[in-house]
Amino acid sequence: QVQLVESGGGLVQPGGSLRLSCVASGFTFSRFGMTWYRQAPGKERELLASIGWSSGLTSYADSVKGRFTISRDNAKNTVYLQMNSLKPEDTAVYYCNVFVNYYNYWGQGTQVTVSS
Repeated sequence: QVQLVESGGGLVQPGGSLRLSCVASGFTFSRFGMTWYRQAPGKERELLASIGWSSGLTSYADSVKGRFTISRDNAKNTVYLQMNSLKPEDTAVYYCNVFVNYYNYWGQGTQVTVSS
């Protein structure tokens, strides 16, 4: 079955950086685009960044453009989210997502807290 496992979250000061990882299994990773989302308390889940199956095509939400970078390593079945210049408003649970066989799969999420 499809599984997504995120890691790399934590507490970071404003202006700091984190790199999130999402290890995928249960499907042919190299054939599917991947997406990162986040959800802050009391807010709707927000799409942050997407990457095509071959890494050649990426897109970003305006809120993170220029600060976050999505990438993937198909040999490791892993998608990454490099987050720089973090702000308190980036505090949220971060999820990776894949749409396989007409179903949306989500990981368990990883908490990112930006605070001094």
